[in-house]
Amino acid sequence: MTSSMTPVEMTWVLAAVARGDVGAFERLYASTCAKIYGVVLRILRRHDLAADVMEDTYLQIWRSAGEFDPALSNPTAWMVAIARRRAIDLARKPNIGAEESEPAIADADSPGVLPRREMPDELKRLLTCIGRLDPERQRMLLLAYYGAFSREQLAAKLDMPANLLKASLRRSLFELEQCLTS
Repeated sequence: MTSSMTPVEMTWVLAAVARGDVGAFERLYASTCAKIYGVVLRILRRHDLAADVMEDTYLQIWRSAGEFDPALSNPTAWMVAIARRRAIDLARKPNIGAEESEPAIADADSPGVLPRREMPDELKRLLTCIGRLDPERQRMLLLAYYGAFSREQLAAKLDMPANLLKASLRRSLFELEQCLTS
């Protein structure tokens, strides 16, 4: 079992990875792969595609670790964003992405539920703020983030005009930002 790193430790490890330190890269991978795989698998809903995205993601992290700026982002968020973008790009390709007709991932395949007492304070605050939104807007936000739908696909799934969906997403994100910064 690997221990998780603090953002400061991860920033130092990313700097070592940028210098070509293979040991640092292995430590980074061991510390982050479960979380990143969980995000990718939720989007793609297929282990084979998730494995491909994981490989591409860590290759990009290896190559671009020197571009990470801790003033702009948390190291984990930066890596998850890379993985999420790659997964969404793959999911949107015709005949490749997970379709509604495909079986859902079994509960045992999804990342374990983290007890609230073990969650970082930032995650607790985010979940509290999301919980303040009405249920339909919560669902819309979660589908937009994890579902890998284009705006038009999500609008069709939620049976609402794309412009209304865009406005509602913006309003929801603004409310989340206000909640998180208050």
